[in-house]
Formats: sequence, structure tokens, C-alpha cells
Amino acid sequence: MLIDRSGQIEFVIVGNQRGIFIPDLSKYRSGLARLRGLRCVHTHLNQEGLSEDDLTDLALLRLDLMCAVTMDGKRGLPLFYHIAHLLPVNKNGQGWHILAPIQYGRLDLDFTKLIDALEEEFQRRQRAHSIEKTKDRAFLIHVATGPKSEAEESLTELTELAKTAGVEVIDKIIQTRRQINPKFFIGKGKLTEIAIRALQVGADLLIFDHELNPSQVKAITGFTDLRVIDRTQLILDLFAQRAKSREGKIQVEMAQLKYLLPRLVKQDASMSRLAGGIGGRGPGETKLEIDRRRTKERLHRLQKELKAIRRQRSQRRIKRRRSDLPVISIIGYTNAGKSTLLNTLTRSKVLAENRLFATLDPTSRRLRFPSEREAIITDTVGFIRNLPKDLMEAFAATLEELQDAHLLLHLIDISNPHFAEHIKVVEDILRQLNLHRIPVLRVFSKMDLVAPDYVERQCQRYDAIAISALQPSTLLPLLKKIEVVLGKLPYFKFSLKTKAQESSQFITLDFH
Repeated sequence: MLIDRSGQIEFVIVGNQRGIFIPDLSKYRSGLARLRGLRCVHTHLNQEGLSEDDLTDLALLRLDLMCAVTMDGKRGLPLFYHIAHLLPVNKNGQGWHILAPIQYGRLDLDFTKLIDALEEEFQRRQRAHSIEKTKDRAFLIHVATGPKSEAEESLTELTELAKTAGVEVIDKIIQTRRQINPKFFIGKGKLTEIAIRALQVGADLLIFDHELNPSQVKAITGFTDLRVIDRTQLILDLFAQRAKSREGKIQVEMAQLKYLLPRLVKQDASMSRLAGGIGGRGPGETKLEIDRRRTKERLHRLQKELKAIRRQRSQRRIKRRRSDLPVISIIGYTNAGKSTLLNTLTRSKVLAENRLFATLDPTSRRLRFPSEREAIITDTVGFIRNLPKDLMEAFAATLEELQDAHLLLHLIDISNPHFAEHIKVVEDILRQLNLHRIPVLRVFSKMDLVAPDYVERQCQRYDAIAISALQPSTLLPLLKKIEVVLGKLPYFKFSLKTKAQESSQFITLDFH
């Protein structure tokens, strides 16, 4: 039986030898700081206490109490009450408290007083969390089927992504499994623990370090009553926050719509209302079909706008080629210091922050070498592992800038312990974009944050130059190396400005 707080019996449920099926309770109140307002009283025909299923239902349904009455198997008479309730504070790794068995007929429990005290404590803790932070409070989840070290590295990066997006990370969870759970992605028992912990600490969001399919998101949301997003959705949200130019906003919106389109599913009965008018034949379109059609129409309009932007970019590239200036593109893993290097080399004021994807829009500036030669240098969007395919396609217009580059500066954060993996990710993306034929110069950044002997060893190993973008004196060897590399290109010339410029005469010299 499911009984409300006034003693009214709301449901009478009859099960079988395997258990009972609890009906949909969505119409009953529920929240992060509130219990359901229902207690469950049921029988165990054998003399066993509360089962794992009982405790799981208690936690996930946020019931006031879970009570099992054990029976005398011979006479069919009740023997003991076995009672459990949730705890506002996690004690000994458990989210509930199980009372000692109470003999049938001797139950002396002030139910109303107990539940009021529990709910008051839940609400007090939730208010405290709300006062402390106004951000989303999230659990980060990674399901590892390979080495744990790789899972830890990926989860560390997800943590940085979440913090950059303005999310407060409550806890990070790694579960090692042989196979992914096709329904919940993570194990059901672990998901139960997370749901209980979320209730206790006031978390409202689960972020999976994987890409979930729509049915998995729906199953996890229904199981935990928490919002669920995956790695792709987090990156898309972060890009949406960072995009400033019209082009960047179009690209991000296109990626979001492509991600959303297969996830438009029927939510409730209101989605099936007919849209056909008087005189229309057939049932007309459902709300779901209308949403899909409008999404596709919006995508089509954005693609046309993006094509226009590509034409404008192409015209600008033609002008640059006519100027006979070499084009240098700075590439690298996100937060490697690309914008900082551009600012130092060209004395610009492009936004540069110690955060992932601080800038998304490409920026081009003129770079003058100590020898008075000039080039165009471009800062590009940072790369990241498992970059969403839709986002890669949407940013194709931006990445087209790299096609005309004569030299790629691959900037690598040597202070990051995982820089070797970052190098592999960037080079793999270059191959996917068919850019691996363009000369690449590896440059270790942030050399001032690590020991000099370590920098020297890594430079020798990776055939790279080390710099600190915050120390202009370290950039002179880089500029000389760039001139040498560009000078080796066939038929390539630098324009050299002299006093003859006053009479509009320019001297063009081969640089070797």
C-alpha cells in the first residue's frame, strides 16, 4: 500500500513471487528538498528484511518511509516491521537509515514528527546550497572500459570544461565496466547512489563524459529525476557562451540544431494535437513533426548565411594572396596560449584567458619580423579530443582559413602533463582536415612554468622550439625559425620595406 501523510490509502498493489510494480507517481509532489509525501508498506512472505529493491525505490522515488512487514510462513501472521528512511547527510557511505526490527503490534513511532524533521533538514541544506552558489551543481560521470588512467585524464578535462561553462562540480565518478549498460550507460546500482547523493548535497545536473543517445538520456532522467547532459552538449553550450561574431553564432547554432534534431521526441499527450485546419485532408501534422520541419528550415537558412560568409572570406583570402604576404596560422589544443602569443607578436589586444575555448572567432593580424619582413598571422579555434562531429562540420568555414596557410605553428602547452596526448589529437584532426601536407613548426609554450632541463629534453625529443608568450625575449628564436622555414618554400618571396617606400617603390628579395 502507498499511503499519504493524512493516512489516506492512495494505491493498493498486488505483486507476484518476484516483486511488485509501483505505478507512476509523477503527479505527487517531488523536489530536490522535498520528499514524495507517500510511505510504502508491503509484506515479505519470508522472514527477510528490506531488500536492495526496497532501498532503491525509497531513494529514487523519495518516499517518506519504506516499511516491510515480515510474515510467519507457517501461520501467515505478521511478525516484524522493517523500516527505513532517507538521510539528509550521507553517513558511512549510505543515504538511508534502517531502524532495528520492531515487533508487530509494538510500533511506537511518531511518523509526523520524524518526517517533518527530515524534510526540514533537507530544505535547510538545500537553502544553504542555494545561498552559497547560484550555479548548476553537477556530478561528472565517466564509464571506463579501458585503462583507468585514460578515464582520469578525460574526466580532468571534462572538469575544466564544466568549470569554464560556469558549473560547480560536486563530485567526479568513474565506474569501470566490461560493457556499457545499454539503457542507463552506467550501472543501475551506481546510478542509485548518485541519485541519493544528489538529494543530499542539492545537485541538479549529471554530466556524462560520453555521447549519450536520446533513449539513454530519457532513461537516466526518468530514473534519477535529474537533468542529464553529455560531453557534446556541454561543449556546444560552452561554444554558445563564447561565440561573439555573427559567423561564430551561426556555426554554433547549426551544430546545436544538428544535435537536437534526432533528439526531438514525443514528450507528452499535448505533442499529438492535430495541426490541420478546416478543409484539410487527413490528420495534419503532429506537434513533433512541426518542430522537426521548423528545425530543418532554420538549418537551411543558416547554411545559406554561412555560404555567403564563406564567399566573403574567399574574397579576403584572394586579396591576401595578391599582397604576396605569407600566411601563418597558429593551431593547437585549447588553452595552449594561442591568443596570448598572437597578442605578444603583433601587439594586439585579442581576448586571452586561462580558460578552455576563451576565443572562437579567428583573428588575423600583420606580423613584422626583426628583418622588417611582414606576414599575416592568424589565431584559430582550439582543438579538443572527441570534438563533436556536428561542431567540426559547422566550423568548416573557420577551418578553411587553414587551407591557405603557408606555415602552421603548432602551439603545445609543455606545462600540461598530458601534452603528448594533445599533440596526437591535434595531428589527427589535421589529417582529417587534409592539412597535414602544410609545413608544421612545433612550439612549446609556457616554458617558464617547468624546469629548464625538462624543456630542453622535450624540445630535442619533439624537434620543437620553446617559448613563453609572456616573455617577448624568448620569441626571437621562434621568429628566426619561421623566417628560415618560409624561406625554404619554393619561389616564395618576402617584401622588404626600405626608404624607397616613400617614392612608392618596393624591393622584393628572395629570402634564404
